[in-house]
Amino acid sequence: MNILDASAVVTGGSSGLGAATARRLAAQGARVVIADLGEPAAELLDALGTDARYVRTDITDAESVAAAMGAASDLGPLRAVVHCAGRGGDRLRILDREGKASPEDSFENVVRINLTGTYNVLRLAAERMALNEVVDGDRGSIVLTASVAAFDGQIGQTAYSASKGGVHAMTLVAARDLATHAIRVNTIAPGTFDTTMLARFPDEVRDRLGAAVPHPSRLGRAEEYADMAVALLTNGYANGSTLRLDGGIRMAPR
Repeated sequence: MNILDASAVVTGGSSGLGAATARRLAAQGARVVIADLGEPAAELLDALGTDARYVRTDITDAESVAAAMGAASDLGPLRAVVHCAGRGGDRLRILDREGKASPEDSFENVVRINLTGTYNVLRLAAERMALNEVVDGDRGSIVLTASVAAFDGQIGQTAYSASKGGVHAMTLVAARDLATHAIRVNTIAPGTFDTTMLARFPDEVRDRLGAAVPHPSRLGRAEEYADMAVALLTNGYANGSTLRLDGGIRMAPR
């Protein structure tokens, strides 16, 4: 699928994986809308070109997501969506040290943002894409973001792993469901990436995390995620798959 002159939405596009993806899409000739709660730096918007837009977006709010998709459609046919927005887990054990059960509201919040939020983006993006003309066999392509925690969740990641496992589980179903509309759906499951989430850790912790990766023994780079996202968007035979992007790591129990 050719994204030149098409519009694209990147949720969570103000920083990290999303910002790198927004830059890569713009470099490929797409008109990019950043959908995020936080406003992107002026430098990022300038780099995306004069057609770039920012729409403040809460992915758990359907009207907010629909507004972002509508803003993209105003720039041209919405053919590409990369969903990077989400949150980490609370690292809560099922039972605390005193044997008391962890709070339900924490679990619900993680699942609401990471799983329900993903479904909002998926369904509202598909609604817009379904109006497009078929070009090169596609009306649109959507890339979601899971995590290696969907498969190798660590102790304390019950909520996070459940939410990201849900994103993985919906990928093939969504691809089958939207096939009649010529919309492809794929998911990337990143490993340990050098993002703002890890920036708060000391260098020795970051180095240790990178050394645990078989090859290459380092943290992933946001640009590598962006490369994979664009490849999945544009490769017309990529559909219904969750791709681990993790340097071969398999997470230890803790």
